[in-house]
Amino acid sequence: MTADAPRPATTAATTVAPTTPTASRATDRPGDTSPFALGLLLRQAHWRAAAVMSEALRPLGIELRHFAVLIVLVDRGPTVQRDLAAATGTDKAGIMRVVDDLERKGLAVRKSVPGDRRVRAVEITPQGVELFDAAHAGAAAPAESLVADLKPGEREQLTDLLTRFAYPAADGEA
Repeated sequence: MTADAPRPATTAATTVAPTTPTASRATDRPGDTSPFALGLLLRQAHWRAAAVMSEALRPLGIELRHFAVLIVLVDRGPTVQRDLAAATGTDKAGIMRVVDDLERKGLAVRKSVPGDRRVRAVEITPQGVELFDAAHAGAAAPAESLVADLKPGEREQLTDLLTRFAYPAADGEA
C-alpha cells in the first residue's frame, strides 16, 4: 500500500470480531467446551453447596465463614490468626472480623502465644465444639439433598475426583 492508497475502514466491530465460533465462548451452561468450562462448573457447584450449607448453619447463628474457622480450629487446635487467614482463604482484616464474631458469640477465644506477645492464637471454646457438632448434625439432611440425584457410587466417585482435583499432592496416597 502506498501513502496515497485508501486504507480499509476499521471499525470497532471489525477490530474486536471474535476469531472463534460462538460455541466455544465460555458459558456456565452444561456441555460448555471452552477452556473455562470446568472452572465455571465448579463455581456453580460451589454456589449451590454454599447456599445449602448456609441455610443449615443459619439456625445456629453462624455463617460459612465462621464455620470455616471452626473447622480449622477443630482440626489444628489453637491457631494464630495469620495461619487461619491462609487456611480459609481470608485476608487479614476479614479473619479479624470473623474471630471477633466468634469471640462475641463465645465460640472461640484469643490467647497469648508464649514467647511472642504480639501474636495471638485462636482457640475453640467448649461452646464452639458443641456448635460444631450441632452443625454437623443439622447439615446431614441438606448435604444428602445435594447428592440426591446421583446414582449409587457416584457420590463416592465425585468425592474422590474432587479430592484429587483440590489436593493434587494426595494422588497416589492412601
